[in-house]
Amino acid sequence: GRVAHGIFGYPGEPPRMREVIVDRLKRRYDWAIEPEWITFIPNVFAGFHLAAHAVTRPGDGVLLTPPIYHPMLLVPKNVDLQGQLIELDRSSQGTYSVPFDRFEAAITSRSELFILCNPHNPIGKVYSRDDLERFGDICQRHDLIICSDEIHADFIYEGHKHVPIASLSRDIADRTITLMSPVKSFNVAGIPFAFAVISNPGLREQYQNAGKGLVIQPSAMGYIAAMAAFEHCDDWSDQLVRVLQANRDFAMNFIASEMPGVQMTPMEGTYLAWLNFQGTSIQGSPFEFLLKQARVALNEGAIFGPGSEGFARLNLACPLERLKEGLNRIRDAVVRLS
Repeated sequence: GRVAHGIFGYPGEPPRMREVIVDRLKRRYDWAIEPEWITFIPNVFAGFHLAAHAVTRPGDGVLLTPPIYHPMLLVPKNVDLQGQLIELDRSSQGTYSVPFDRFEAAITSRSELFILCNPHNPIGKVYSRDDLERFGDICQRHDLIICSDEIHADFIYEGHKHVPIASLSRDIADRTITLMSPVKSFNVAGIPFAFAVISNPGLREQYQNAGKGLVIQPSAMGYIAAMAAFEHCDDWSDQLVRVLQANRDFAMNFIASEMPGVQMTPMEGTYLAWLNFQGTSIQGSPFEFLLKQARVALNEGAIFGPGSEGFARLNLACPLERLKEGLNRIRDAVVRLS
């Protein structure tokens, strides 16, 4: 309808936009929010940078838990902060856990912000309620603001559930900026639209003031696409997750049986597989090796921070036949080398 309208001037917020978001968050995550808690932003990347500008001063500390979505690692440099990196623990089976003792020990008097990625990109971890409560307890005791990127909240596999950290308690909600967007869930990343949920009026005002003159609203098409997706596309989204879970299962089994020395991290959510090539004969970057020898383009692991060397990230959100072709090429290149 908007395309047929033919006029694409400055966008205004559609009257029902907030109501649609409130309904969706309650329906999908059993999270009750108020319409006024919502602040619209163009994308989540701007959202976590805006959080840093809002609650820190130059030289303050921001906590991050690598391996983690690489643009988050840019925040310290871009906002003139100290990056306080707490590398997640990895088991011999490839699963990750939070070293909460080390996490708390890394906090200093200058620490102001914790950027949480849940579900966690690139490792595919969906944080349990217990993990989130422990994060919340530590942040409360040390008076830290939490910025929680939950853009992959719809990509949750069987046996797991997405819990917004701000839904745990009023005290945790009062110190949390939650970032969400439909652009991953509905494959519309080229249309700018995201939003922050901030229940604390003072924190919300800080956040909005930090963006004045800098952060634009979503596009006209962003509002319309978000409303259409949130109101009419739950069935499509649920079907997509079933397809992705089948792709995950195929990739996990194929890699375990066909790729000696390669380990895929067990995925609880997201559509991004985290592959460990440290057990192979690849020297240097798996990304460079596979690009040249297999003609398959993965994401370079090292960009995801400490603990990522010898890894690469694989996107499973593709037709199964394409996934099979890519995995066959990777296997052939790895086997030729061994």
